[in-house]
Amino acid sequence: MRLTSLSQTRVVILGQDPYHGEGQAEGLAFSVPDGVKPPPSLRNIFKELQRDLGQQPPMSASLMPWAERGVLLLNSALTVEAGAPASHAKKGWEALTDGLIHAAAADAAPKVFMLWGAHAQAKGALIAAAGPQHLILQANHPSPLSALRPPVPFIGCGHFSQAQAWLAARGRTLSWAL
Repeated sequence: MRLTSLSQTRVVILGQDPYHGEGQAEGLAFSVPDGVKPPPSLRNIFKELQRDLGQQPPMSASLMPWAERGVLLLNSALTVEAGAPASHAKKGWEALTDGLIHAAAADAAPKVFMLWGAHAQAKGALIAAAGPQHLILQANHPSPLSALRPPVPFIGCGHFSQAQAWLAARGRTLSWAL
């Protein structure tokens, strides 16, 4: 929230929980600190950016520039045990993160919510209940286990260009450059 205030939020990307490898978590969903090798999910995000917008993969795997431009990168759980994905799911974090999602959805400014994977898609009803002013985009998680799998493969979803066009039509600009 320090990097992406509610008033500046244009896009909300929901993840499951922080990366569970040593030194990978940066406090932003799907992002890792400078100098850390991009995990497979993040490499697939970069592949989709290149496929969708023609954007070359960045030198850094940190998504901090997105956060500074209005992309709220939020996980549904904010901690995880090393090597154990989803280990802190349903342990109380959801009360806080659902409150943040609700606050973002209740804000009248139009936003795009990108729900990648089942954990994120479970928040769709919470967002939709706030009204029709937002665009909700859903696809499989960018993990190599599901990025190409039906029904809605992540690779090929076109979420980045859809978000950019939808926001532009509402007078809100956003650059996906990293």
